[in-house]
Amino acid sequence: MDFLFARVDKLSPAEFRKQIAGVDAAGWPVYVLSNHDIVRAYNRYGDGQHNDQIAKVMAGLYLTLRGTPIMYYGEEIGMENNDPKRKEDVKDPIGKIGWPKEKGRDGERTPMQWNDSTNAGFSQTAPWLPVPPSYKTHNVASELKDPDSILQFYRRVLALRHENVALRDGQYVPLNESDQNVLSYLRRYKDEAVLVVLNMSGSEQKVSFDLAGQGFASGKATTLLTTSSGHPKEAALSEVTLEPFAVYIGKLSK
Repeated sequence: MDFLFARVDKLSPAEFRKQIAGVDAAGWPVYVLSNHDIVRAYNRYGDGQHNDQIAKVMAGLYLTLRGTPIMYYGEEIGMENNDPKRKEDVKDPIGKIGWPKEKGRDGERTPMQWNDSTNAGFSQTAPWLPVPPSYKTHNVASELKDPDSILQFYRRVLALRHENVALRDGQYVPLNESDQNVLSYLRRYKDEAVLVVLNMSGSEQKVSFDLAGQGFASGKATTLLTTSSGHPKEAALSEVTLEPFAVYIGKLSK
């Protein structure tokens, strides 16, 4: 497993390019954003205001790269850390020894949030670790009803991954490698290709792509999935406008 993503604690296209390049040529990558020992990705990358949008950006990244993604439970609904507030509430031995500088790993190990009922629907009685207040909005039942939820975005990206041979087996081709705000790349398989564009900034970005050298001279992409408002059916590659923390995934044609 490649834990290098878990050490990138900020939205940095340059850092992610570096980590992807380091493992892509070495075999079949296995990407991890967080686990039971690492602060949840929702907290590490979130800015406190756009965490849901950023969670979709991160899903758009590790679910479309060449390799196998390992999803830690709750990432697909935007679960956040629920760190202990008092030493007497700590269960993890590491936290008991290191408090208050080291609060332990309880915060990323809280129960799965199934619905907005008591204890997030995990159990009738109080669980070993408490759920965060955000379980009222970030839970499976609620997000299944919301077409714009993090969970529904995960479902769509995973469906694309299953349906599209380029996303399953295609090579990774980095694009616009000097861009400090937008991470973009192709997944290419023979004559098929999918363009992935991820705005990792809180401001609108405009990017352009000349893919004639890759054999795709049409200058257009058919939208497969996007978080941009209006959900355009097609994008002109001469200028792709990305809203803050937007994801664009499109199929290229020759």
